[in-house]
Order: sequence, then structure tokens, then C-alpha cells
Amino acid sequence: MNISSELTKAVVEAIKVLYDAEIDAQQVQLQKTKREFEGHLTLVVFPFLRISKKRPEETAEEIGAYLQEKTQLIVAYNVVKGFLNLVIAPSVWITMLNDISREENYGYTEPSADAPLVMVEYSSPNTNKPLHLGHVRNNLLGWAVAQVQQAAGKRVVKTNIVNDRGIHICKSMLAWKKYGNGATPESTGMKGDHLIGDYYVAFDKHYRAELKELTDKFMAGGMSEEEAKAKAEKESTLMKEAREMLVKWEQEDPEVRALWKMMNEWVYTGFDETYKALGVGFDKIYYESQTYLQGKSLVEKGLKEGLFFRKEDGSVWADLTADGLDEKLLLRADGTSVYMTQDIGTAKLRYEDYPIDQMIYVVGNEQNYHFQVLSILLDRLGFKWGKSLVHFSYGMVELPNGKMKSREGTVVDADDLIAGMISEARQTVEEAGKFADMDEAEKQEVSRIVGLGALKYFLLKVDARKNMLFNPEESIDFNGNTGPFIQYTYARIRSILRKAAEQGIMVPETLPLDIEITTKEEEIVRHISDFKQVITDAAACYSPAGIANYCYDLVKEYNQFYHDFSVLREENEGKRMFRLVLSAQVAKVVRLGMALLGIEMPERM
Repeated sequence: MNISSELTKAVVEAIKVLYDAEIDAQQVQLQKTKREFEGHLTLVVFPFLRISKKRPEETAEEIGAYLQEKTQLIVAYNVVKGFLNLVIAPSVWITMLNDISREENYGYTEPSADAPLVMVEYSSPNTNKPLHLGHVRNNLLGWAVAQVQQAAGKRVVKTNIVNDRGIHICKSMLAWKKYGNGATPESTGMKGDHLIGDYYVAFDKHYRAELKELTDKFMAGGMSEEEAKAKAEKESTLMKEAREMLVKWEQEDPEVRALWKMMNEWVYTGFDETYKALGVGFDKIYYESQTYLQGKSLVEKGLKEGLFFRKEDGSVWADLTADGLDEKLLLRADGTSVYMTQDIGTAKLRYEDYPIDQMIYVVGNEQNYHFQVLSILLDRLGFKWGKSLVHFSYGMVELPNGKMKSREGTVVDADDLIAGMISEARQTVEEAGKFADMDEAEKQEVSRIVGLGALKYFLLKVDARKNMLFNPEESIDFNGNTGPFIQYTYARIRSILRKAAEQGIMVPETLPLDIEITTKEEEIVRHISDFKQVITDAAACYSPAGIANYCYDLVKEYNQFYHDFSVLREENEGKRMFRLVLSAQVAKVVRLGMALLGIEMPERM
């Protein structure tokens, strides 16, 4: 049962009977009753005055009397000017709780075969370095956005585009050739992505040393510092070799391609371990080495059709001035592609693979302009979802000691972060005395669940559009708006239900409707019943934070209830049964809500 929809139907019927007028359900405005008045829901009467031809108070009184007499939804009402405050019957709350109990995945909408198909792109790593804290936020946001869309009834394909080509990849390859001495993940005991990342840092280190040496030499010859630096960059042998390697790669030189494939495989194996630890995955992975040529052919086709234009130097551009933007480079003068061209090619392949209705790109806010342009170009090239593509733009994760710099090796590594969070969780749970009667295997599992839950919740509970400061210690706290606080409440409820079973108390599938319940219990039932709408709203505005904060608010309400009321010690059997069912449904909805964020729930703590 949905109280709002049932009341809306009853109000439509009341207007028909009382005033012989047909109204649309959308004309019925229901809102939560203000705290200073008695009631659960308030009907705004003003839209019906033209029909009733009566004063607001009289119209509200007539509708209230009709609802109380003709339906079983309302037990009392009061009128405040043009507002009809309605008191919902206790039996309605119990009926709602019974309905929720019967739905295993309450709040989720199973996608139909013809539901809109949404593709969500996230992760987008480079194969020259391991995943870092920024990637962690991206992956968690992407996974959650996809899960919420699916729970709202859409078919979803989760996808990744791997940046596996370009000068940055060649830098790692060249450094490994020069300084690696044949090192492999097996010979070093390192994850492949970490190994390759070290050589990306090594390239930068040697490159900087070379630039300094050349700059000093040219300045000694009488050049200004600015001139010397510019000449040093032009004459750098390391950068020259990296560019030559890129040319050989594009010419499909067998030796360069073999090295590229070997090193990329090391990285992919490492990525997979990190993805598994984070609990995220993909339905389809695309690689830029396979998509950039597709983009070039589409741009050349668009050029022939007059969609783009070529400048005197041979470069190809899109004129976006009619859209309030500027001109956008699509192919360089030497014919090589840019990121925009690659994204166009990837879009083409995706559209061939799937009948996409909507494309959601989970990418940081520094790319806002890029996706504004991409939307226009895809629409111009005939992709029906081009105009409707969504750039889920999010802020960066900042650290207490400043921004991350991958070339200098000062990033917060994803694997180190995960291990650190699990270790921090272990210590915190141990100190809180929540490991009682657990063997070592269970302690490790609870530490993993709590550590990752803390990390995920901390990164997902905030408005994704904002930059955020990540504080690991603050995230692992059993008080406040944190993952562990929610997890501990869930474990507490599961403990109550286990104790009930041990005492031979069976939780009924259906509660009788004549149980006396309190206002606080009504509030919790209403909060649980909101879950479906919360999912709908979160899907509509692409906001995992909406799910996170709903779970926190529900758990906070339940903890207040648990503090004020007995559950197992309640002597009245009907009330005890209601509270057990209520507790079980709170736990279920919290588990389902947190699952949308990729967060697991521990059975005990």
C-alpha cells in the first residue's frame, strides 16, 4: 500500500461525489503535516475552490468528513484555513508494514524487457599507473549510479574505457626498457600496475634531470632561463625516444607492439585485483587503441558531409559558434586524433553493440566543457542519444596535504588505501570491543566489511558535485553519519532477531491490524515506505548521496526508537511482534539501500 496514492484516489472520488466534477490525480497536492498540527498528511484545498464554489475552510471540512466516513484511511482530521490535516488510521500503517514485509526487494523495480537501456561509463584508467584515490571515488560513484538506475527499473550496462595508447604509455614502456633489467611482476613480487607505475615515475625523474642538465648548459652559453628551458625540451633525447616509440606503435612495429601488449596485460591483472577488492565490475570494456581509428573515420565522413571543416594546415575542426561555443579541433594537421575523436569512435562502437537510450559518463568536473561539446557532435553525427547524454560531473577528492601528482609518485594508491582502511577498521572494532566470540577468519571479514563500508560511505554521502576532503579516521566512527554507524545498527537488529529465534519467538509473516502502535513507530513505517520514492528521486537526479543519507536518517530514527522502547522485553505480545517485524524491515531496507552503494552489512559486530 502507498498511502499517498490511495489518498489521492480517495480525494479524486470525493470531488466527484461532493461536487460532481472530474479532476486529474496531479491536481491533488499532499504534503507532510507540519509538526505544530495534528496529522500525518495535509491536503492543499485551494485548487478545488473553483469547483466547490465555497470558502477554503468549508471545502476542507466537507472533503475531510467524506474521507473519514467513506474510507478506512482516516480516523481524524482538522482544518487550518485552506489546509486539511489528515490523521492516518493505525491499521493503515500495519497494512503498509505487512506489504513491505512480503516484498523481498522492497523499493526495487524489476526492469522490464522494453525498459530504457542506460549505459554508464566509469573508471577510465590509464595503463601507465595504478588506480589511485581519485579512481576510487570515480569507480564507487559509477557503480552506485548504475545500481540506482537499475533499481529504478532501467536496464543498465556498466562499461569502462581504458586509455591504453598515447605518449604517456610510451614513457612507461621506454623507462622499463632502459632501467627495468627485465623486471616482471613475478620476479619483483609486485602487482603489475604498481610495477609499470614505478617506471612512469622513473621516466619523469630522468626526464627532469636531463632537462636540468641541458638548461644549465644552455644558460652557461648565454641564453636566458626561459630560452634555455624551451630549447632543453626540444632537444631532450628521452622525450624524442618516447615520441619515436609512439610513431612505431602507430605503425604497428612488431617489437613495440609486443612490449605494449605484455606490459598492458600486467596492468590489467593488477586492475582486476583492485576492482575485485572494491567490489565493482563492468559488463563491457572498451580500449582506446581499438576506438581511435573509428573516431577518425567518423570525423572524415562528417567532413565530406559538410559537418566539419578543414583549415589550411590540414587540421579538421567543428564550428560550434552557433551553439554559443567556439571551434573544436578533431584531427591534428598530421592526421592524428585527439580525445574528442576517440570518444566519438567509442560512442560509435557502443551504439553498434547496444541499442542505447541514454549514455551516462561518470567523469570529473574538469571535463565539463568536453562533454558539452561531445553531446553536440554526437547529435550532429546522428546518434539519437547524443543530446540526452548525461555527464555525471563530480568534484575532486582532496587530501589534507594537497593534491595528488601521479608523475611524482605522490598519489594515494588505491590498494594501499583499501589495505589501510581495513587495518584501521580492525583496530577501531577491536578497541570498541565488538569482536567478542569471533574467530580470526570472522574478525578479518568484519574488518574488511567495515573498512570498505567506511570508505565507500564517506565518499558517497556527500554531494558528488563538490570537492571533498577525505579523512580516513573520521570515516571509521561508530557515531555520526558514517558507514560503520549504519552497519553497527544493522548488526544490532540482526542480533535481536537471532535472540528472538533462540527464545522460540517466531516473527509472523502478517501482523493483525488491531495492534496499538506509537507515533514513533508510525514515523518509522512511513520512513521505510519512502524507500521506493527515494530510489526514484536518486535515479532522476543521479544522486547516490540521496540513498546514503536516507539510510542514515532511517537508522538514526530506529536508534531513537530502540532507546525509548523495548523489543524482546515488551510484555504485550502484539506490540512485541510488531516491533520485531518493524526491526526486521528496517534492517532489510538498510541492507538494500546500502547495497546500491556497494556496501555490505555484517551479520554481527
